[in-house]
This record gives sequence, C-alpha cells and structure tokens, in this order.
Amino acid sequence: MTTPPPKKVVTGRTRDFVIGADKAIYKFSKHWLAVLNTIIAIYVALPILAPVLMNVGATGPARVIYTMYSPMCHQMASRSFFLFGEQAAYPRALAGTELNPLESYTPTLPEFSGVDDNNWAAFFIAAREFLGNEQMGYKMALCERDIAIYGFVLIGGLLYGLIRRYRVIRPLPLILFLIIGMGPIAWDGFSQLFSYYATPLNGGAPAGIQAFLGNLFPLRESTPFLRSFTGALFGFSLVWLAYPHLDVNMGRTEADLEKKLKRIGELPS
Repeated sequence: MTTPPPKKVVTGRTRDFVIGADKAIYKFSKHWLAVLNTIIAIYVALPILAPVLMNVGATGPARVIYTMYSPMCHQMASRSFFLFGEQAAYPRALAGTELNPLESYTPTLPEFSGVDDNNWAAFFIAAREFLGNEQMGYKMALCERDIAIYGFVLIGGLLYGLIRRYRVIRPLPLILFLIIGMGPIAWDGFSQLFSYYATPLNGGAPAGIQAFLGNLFPLRESTPFLRSFTGALFGFSLVWLAYPHLDVNMGRTEADLEKKLKRIGELPS
C-alpha cells in the first residue's frame, strides 16, 4: 500500500497571496449585502445624475454617463423619465396618456428633422439621440423600466437587510417569481415589441408574417406607469427569489473561511 505524498507547505509570497485572497473573500461573504446594495445604488444614481449635470451646464460629464449606459439601455426619450422640464415623461401619442406626447415637440427638435413619425425605426433612433433641452428638461440615462427595476432591487435589498435581522427569510417560490415578477414585464415588453415588428416602416398595410403578428399583437405603446410598475415588480421579486439563496451560500463561505483563518492565526479566536 502506497502512502500519499505529503502536502506541500505554501510559504512566502504565495502564502501571503492565498491568505490575502481568503481574507478578501471572507470580508465579502460577511458583508455581501452591503456591497451589492452599494453597487446597485451607484448604478441607479448615475443615470439620475446625468440630467442634473445637463441642467447645470456640465454637459461633458453628463454625456460620459449617457455613453456609459448606452450599451445597457435603448435610452429612448419617449420611454424615459425627464428632470427639470415641463413633464416627467413624454410618451408617444399611441400610449394614450394625458401627458403631451413627444410628437407634439418633435417638429422643433433637430434630432427629429426629416423623421416620419410613422417610421418607427427612424423615430426610435432619433428618440435615442435626443437628450433634452431647457423646455422639456433632460432625460435620465436609463429608461423608465430599467430605473424601476434597479431602483426596486435597491429598495428590496435594503428591506431584506432590515428584515433578516429579526427572522430567516425564505426565498420566493420560483413559480411565483415567474407569475408575479416575469409575467407582467414579459407580456408588456414582448407584446409591444412584436406589435412594432408587425408595422411596416413605410406606413403601408402589413402582409405575410407581419400581418400574422399584427393580428396577434395590435400596435401599442406602454405608458410610463405600466413600464415602471412591471419593472418594479420584476426588480423587487428578483431580490426575494435570489437573496435568500445568496445569504445561505455566503454564510457557509463565511463560516468555512472564519474557521480556516482562525486555525492559522489570521483571525482572533
């Protein structure tokens, strides 16, 4: 019977690196919720800061923020909240709200010059490029739905941290997350998306697959409230689905590393 070779003792810089990594992971596992809440708070605060900077004339830093968030969001003016203007939002006329629609402003906006309102693709591109002006205010760097999603992930995370002090929180059942969290946002988003795909860019009558889609999904535009409400449901329920599982796993990691670090004298017993 052969005996296994003795474990190689880690020394020097390698040992320091391993211990440093273990300590960093230990601290993160101990304070993971505070770290996530801080990251989410920064992520949702910067898009709100962008219109504030535009309003005070700091257009350079504001445009940096818009550019940073551009890959993560469509940033269409018709689907974004505005600050410092006549209205908090400027939805399309198709949304049917009591707010003045974006189309009532587009004739005077350079970004929409030569754009036919019926050509939804060209309209969306112009709406993405338009940041705002003194009359209308300036849009946030994330759309209404995304602001609601991340905002309520933050609110949910803060509430989770408060409640878990007094009781163990069980995760939201997956079926409830699919019904409450995913269902409304999926219906609102995809029904709107497919309704536009079913609309010819030249304003003509749809044919073939477009006609089929049009029968299933009549052309519609969500209201700011519906976008925000479905986003809030998704963000809040996501916290209650994921964070209890994270809490358990982070707790195990913390306990394992605490035991290890105490054994080697890197933490007080």
